[in-house]
Amino acid sequence: MRLLEIIIPFLLVIYLLWPHPRPRTVRLAPSVTLILTLLHFLIEGYRWQMIPLYALTLLLTISSLMKIKFQADWPAAASYLTVILLAVSTALPSLLPVPKIPTPGGSLKVGTTIFELTDESRREIYSGVDEPRKFMVQMWYPANPLPENKIAPWMARADIYGPAISTFLKLPPFFLDHLALANTPAYIDAPMAETNTPYPVILFSHGWDGFNAQNSGQMVQLASRGFVVVAVNHTYGAVATVFPDGKIAYNNPNALPEGVPDDEYEIAARKLVDQWADDLSHTLDYLGISNSDIRGSYYSKLDINRIGVYGHSTGGGAAIQFCGTDPRCKALLGMDPFMRPVSADVLADGVSQPSFFMFSQGWADLVDSRNNQLFNQFYPNIPDRKGAITIQGTKHYDFSDLPLLSPIAPQLGLKGPLNGNRVIEIVDAYLVDFFEMTLNNKPSNLFNGSFTDYPEVKLK
Repeated sequence: MRLLEIIIPFLLVIYLLWPHPRPRTVRLAPSVTLILTLLHFLIEGYRWQMIPLYALTLLLTISSLMKIKFQADWPAAASYLTVILLAVSTALPSLLPVPKIPTPGGSLKVGTTIFELTDESRREIYSGVDEPRKFMVQMWYPANPLPENKIAPWMARADIYGPAISTFLKLPPFFLDHLALANTPAYIDAPMAETNTPYPVILFSHGWDGFNAQNSGQMVQLASRGFVVVAVNHTYGAVATVFPDGKIAYNNPNALPEGVPDDEYEIAARKLVDQWADDLSHTLDYLGISNSDIRGSYYSKLDINRIGVYGHSTGGGAAIQFCGTDPRCKALLGMDPFMRPVSADVLADGVSQPSFFMFSQGWADLVDSRNNQLFNQFYPNIPDRKGAITIQGTKHYDFSDLPLLSPIAPQLGLKGPLNGNRVIEIVDAYLVDFFEMTLNNKPSNLFNGSFTDYPEVKLK
């Protein structure tokens, strides 16, 4: 909960539990709380989870003022019963807090920008309309923010993404409306920081029904350390894509059909991941052109020869496919990579880049799954293997920001039992060290082959 959201029930508790008779200053506590509630509306913003607290604050304010006027006081039993009601009212905003993206550990400030890309060389295959392939991209980068640059929201157009994610989680559409109040430690459209050495670039590919900002915590961690991170929102594969002209493209379930024979499913999955790999390729083409444009804001700031690629789930499969077919990729990291869409050639030939893979226990424990069988076939064909690990106590979505939605995320199926902050610590450590080692040639104790730095980490 945010600061004023904590102070509001705290003052009400003091008022209700104060021994009788209450002094006049204590009797005014609900009125003060009501004023703080109005400030909360203005500063922090209203959210539906707080409605019971809003109502209780108003009722207690009216009641306390009437008792001051008539020189009466609450019976002690009534106060204690109301404390129980207050605790119940406080539980909802506590269990569904406004998510907070952790402050990054690097020394650099972070900027972020969102833009649309159009690949005229490809036709869209999932819209049902003859049109070029279009998708949205979000970039995080080292920045020198100006006073007019505002703090970025966790997700742009949360009014669209909130209901879409709620529907994906089988929750009421309004359930995640408060995501519009979540911010990231990054500045919107801030100027990219000047540099004598161009920044290495990392591409990110999200999973099926995911979105490009789903790993924002990792993005700001990397950007604060001198990387430019570019995340693609794969149109019709993402939970939603919102274009600048107002068009919204929701996930097309036919792109990855359920309930069909395995061979038909894998053909569809391969078609999807080929498209996602081409999205990564076109993004890299655009960055190369922008880096050479003397009039552009990225001129000579990007090192197009130091390209890392990583992805989660289906995006992990797209990252593998991209690095297996495009030599511009210099380092590959997969988080629970979905292997079924990866082409037979890449499975057989492996990839030439240094590669590292992190698995959740939820996926690793499915020892005989088709996905694990394909990974076990693929992994020995990588000449520069940096390791494949399992993080005990985790599930598939632990590799994203989604566990930040609630302390009951394990009960919602969004994460495993391992403490969320501990998961972030482990994942960020390996993510940062891997790209520092492969793109910046920095030594890493984490990658000495033992993988004993964290007891939760096991070799896959």
